[in-house]
Amino acid sequence: MLTREENELLCRTGPNDPAGVLLRRYWQPVALAEEIEPGSAPMPVRILSEDLTLFRDQYGRLGLVARHCAHRAADLSYARIEDGGLRCLYHGWLYDIHGNCLEQPGEPEGSTFKDKIQLLSYPVTERAGVVFAYLGPGEPPLLPAYEFLDIAPENRVVTKIYHECNYQQGNEGNIDPQHLSFLHFFIREDASGSRVATGNVQGGEATSNRMMGDDPSPTIEVEETDYGIRIYAVRDTNDGDDYVRITNFIYPNLASFPAFPGVFGVNWHVPIDDTHHWKFMFMVRSEGPLPKGALGLTMFEGLKDDYTNERNLRNRYLQDRQEMQTRSFLGMGPSFPVHDMWATEGEGAIQDRTTEHLGYTDKAVALSRRLLLRATQQVQDGAEAPHVVREASANVFNHIGAWQEVVPKTEEWSSVWKRNAEALAARMGTNGHNGA
Repeated sequence: MLTREENELLCRTGPNDPAGVLLRRYWQPVALAEEIEPGSAPMPVRILSEDLTLFRDQYGRLGLVARHCAHRAADLSYARIEDGGLRCLYHGWLYDIHGNCLEQPGEPEGSTFKDKIQLLSYPVTERAGVVFAYLGPGEPPLLPAYEFLDIAPENRVVTKIYHECNYQQGNEGNIDPQHLSFLHFFIREDASGSRVATGNVQGGEATSNRMMGDDPSPTIEVEETDYGIRIYAVRDTNDGDDYVRITNFIYPNLASFPAFPGVFGVNWHVPIDDTHHWKFMFMVRSEGPLPKGALGLTMFEGLKDDYTNERNLRNRYLQDRQEMQTRSFLGMGPSFPVHDMWATEGEGAIQDRTTEHLGYTDKAVALSRRLLLRATQQVQDGAEAPHVVREASANVFNHIGAWQEVVPKTEEWSSVWKRNAEALAARMGTNGHNGA
């Protein structure tokens, strides 16, 4: 368990909080590109307890500026897009994507007052169907060359889902391999609700759902890496082989995991404030297109246009006690994100980690906390945060991958990572990109 002070350090993410200062050293997702297409209205954005306005000017350039006008604090998310920027509806002050004040119609002719006004603004970039922002000091680092960001668009599906809890709870759920034997277990496997039509894991006959149910006590090993943690969860199969599943904690607030046969997922948990967050979800097929329909209800059941879910805390996630007897372990439908939302929101707005009792299967959770506390102190001491990329030559991440395979017990678990990492490196090339 953590002390109360350590829990506060990890969970408080405002501009002056140590964890907030750490998170601001990295690019963070702030919106889906589909939310702010050319011609769209400005978009209010709250991230890391800061209220901002995201917009595209009439040339398609993205800007992320303060939510309120520097004149008399009118809400700029209602502003007009015109004349090369964002025009406030109250008195007509005009700002460009960098926060420069271009016009102040009420000022006398020849006034230079506008030149003294600088609206808060942050660098933004668009990649993989997501708008990223850098809210930290100084020159932004490079956006990491992860496979899921650089792969061909048709090989990727991206969305997000709203959570009413602290971001840290969400990300810790990703690196807890044992819960898969219960939380996501389907008593009855069918095409609408169990790891995409009960697809088999590479090298095996049984589905991952069945193997997780048959062995709820995996052997777990963790390795500290340059990007965070590599996690091995190994279960016995009924055929006497090993079912090996490799996931990753990636600094500071994302994780990758094998999702379905040939498909991996990435969950990136971004604080809105200390008690709410967005989970940006990437689903990727490395070799071949991934139509959104192929993911079925396991990802999108109940997801609404505002990226909330029909199943939520207020309606008790529409839990069906009869379904618990015949179809799924927890009775909340086929959507894995809903299952995760129940688990993490149920811990409270901010989990009190002083009362928990970590066990053997929480190895990765415990290590991730130690790494984040260390990274927070590192930044407080004036050093660079871990896994911040400044040089193109270092922007190579073809050793990060999430895979699952059934292998003979005589084979080393690390062989699954080594074999697949070699294939990933061949696809992406030595510069970390796959050319897409």
